[in-house]
Amino acid sequence: MKKVERINIIMRYINNRSHFTISEIMSEFNISRSTAIRDIREIEAMGMPLVAEVGRDGGYFVMHNSVLPEVRFTNDEVKALFIAFMATRNQQLPYLKSRQSLAEKLLGLISESQQDALILLNQILLFEGTNPNNPDLLDLSDLPHPMLEKLIQFLLLDRFLLISIEEEKVAKSYEIYLLHLYREKSVWLIEGFDLKEEKRKIFPVDNLTNVKPYTPEKRVCEKKIVEKLRKQEDDINFVLELGPMAIAQFKKYHPLKYSLSYTDPYQTTAILKTYIDVHHSEEITELANWLLFLGEDIVVREMPKEVLAYLQERLSLFYPS
Repeated sequence: MKKVERINIIMRYINNRSHFTISEIMSEFNISRSTAIRDIREIEAMGMPLVAEVGRDGGYFVMHNSVLPEVRFTNDEVKALFIAFMATRNQQLPYLKSRQSLAEKLLGLISESQQDALILLNQILLFEGTNPNNPDLLDLSDLPHPMLEKLIQFLLLDRFLLISIEEEKVAKSYEIYLLHLYREKSVWLIEGFDLKEEKRKIFPVDNLTNVKPYTPEKRVCEKKIVEKLRKQEDDINFVLELGPMAIAQFKKYHPLKYSLSYTDPYQTTAILKTYIDVHHSEEITELANWLLFLGEDIVVREMPKEVLAYLQERLSLFYPS
């Protein structure tokens, strides 16, 4: 990082804090003590009013009415921000109103020539969920599930939650520790650790009817939860390599419990590793049918013999000897 860029970032860093120390600057920006002191002195010389506190735990604080340098975007930065907004449109993301106001503020910060470039990009670039015959018409609703923002607000305070889920028209409550909130196949999902059954579960946010904080009698730390989940994991017995055509099929449909690990930066090759319970015939049937759906652009590195036998049986129906 260049010195000018570093000093600008440090100025924004300290302006957002009521108090900071040299040690914090050293740790945050990975610089030596002497460099940190020199940077602070330069920032003071530029007019930022810093007040030093004497003592063992002393540091600095910023006086009110400090002035930061004007924010300026390069042409490429403006395009990157605008395309990010375009790509996330119609994706049922939370904080939609804030995203719209951010876009308006961005347009107010840039020059007319930069605005013209963005208008052209908006006419040319189409993303998933856009109707190509009428780009102003969205194929899906842009609004997120009404419970999504409420869920995020609670999990930012505490990841121990009591959630109510509608399952087959019956409401059920679960005491969970939220592991992840993610979007898969256009559906928002909660990955949580069920505190009663002590195992991982996945809940669709679309089925969420209520959420509130939960205070367990004995609070379990995340490290112990991860250890319990690791012990419950069965040995992997199915390994699959996917090429670009198979990855495209995977994105169209896959069981939610399967996930890919991409093996190149362009996401044209990937590997899938999982455990198949051969004692459940439904799981064998589901996997075999799904493998046929993926097509020929796959390489099976490991597979239970029960799945192989079922696949051979299915294929014999299409290609009888």
